[in-house]
Amino acid sequence: MSKESTLFEKIIAHEIPADIVYEDDLCLCFRDISPQAPVHLLLIPKKPLTRIALAKSEDQALLGHLMLKVGEIARQEGYAADGFRVIVNNGADGGEAVPHLHLHLLAGRQLQWPPG
Repeated sequence: MSKESTLFEKIIAHEIPADIVYEDDLCLCFRDISPQAPVHLLLIPKKPLTRIALAKSEDQALLGHLMLKVGEIARQEGYAADGFRVIVNNGADGGEAVPHLHLHLLAGRQLQWPPG
């Protein structure tokens, strides 16, 4: 019996349409369909990593790639100069809605602290 693909795995496979802003061999970035800021992008690894707390030492290069890409995407999209926020939710109490590691890139307005 095979497991059901997550929403993000279906987006990676291009089975579900998404407004993709960046894609390479390791990750994919698209606009969130329920944005929490004027700019709300999701950067996801193509490797099906459930959450950051389950990452292993062999994921170090992938995690570094994601962090570098989120900054590159912010610059490419024109959000870096005014500032942006990167959020990684982990588990239900952390606000995780899809069990696939993803980085939220929020920008386009003054973001408050603390976040929630």
